[in-house]
Amino acid sequence: MSAKKLKLIGSFAVILGLAFAVSCKGFFVNPTVSSITVGPSNVNIPVGSTQQMAATATFSDSSTGDVTSKSGITWQSSDGTIATVTNTGVVKGVAAGTPTITAQLGTVSGQTTVNITLTNVTGIVVTPTTSNISANGGVATFQAMANVANQSTQVDVSSQVAWTISDPTNFTLTQNVSPETVTAGAGATAGSKPILTATYTSGTTQFTATATLTVQ
Repeated sequence: MSAKKLKLIGSFAVILGLAFAVSCKGFFVNPTVSSITVGPSNVNIPVGSTQQMAATATFSDSSTGDVTSKSGITWQSSDGTIATVTNTGVVKGVAAGTPTITAQLGTVSGQTTVNITLTNVTGIVVTPTTSNISANGGVATFQAMANVANQSTQVDVSSQVAWTISDPTNFTLTQNVSPETVTAGAGATAGSKPILTATYTSGTTQFTATATLTVQ
């Protein structure tokens, strides 16, 4: 085959390749995000400390990539009073609890829980220590505050303590919220003084504190 024919065939192949590329324009697209995994999961973060979280995306072509600080990603804490999170995924413990941390990119999101823990708890108090409450539907609210060694401010642990009352038949309690709400039932007797108790567990140690209600 002559050099001239080879050159013509080569030119034709190039033209054919270009035509194919043009016809396929838009056929090959960037992979999309299929899912997001947030980690580390169930990590313990002491109050006042921070933890860098990571968001890993799985794409439609099965590849994975770090999207922790990718443009457009948003980070959110389910409860900013327990933990805050920056737009780069840094979580800071505010109060004891187990909030959910979510990372979202477009319409796809992933989440995990973190454990915000108290260290060096020396005791708890219930505030106020006394409260009046009306019979049959009266409401009183309380908070449980933890004293922490080497920390000047108390920490609200109302949603982490177990609340009990000496007259559970005639009073109802909320749990896992702050503030704690006590509601008097129809059988609550004027002049009675039920005792409200909060129990906080830190490791293997339990701390208790009480408050007294007076039914009016």
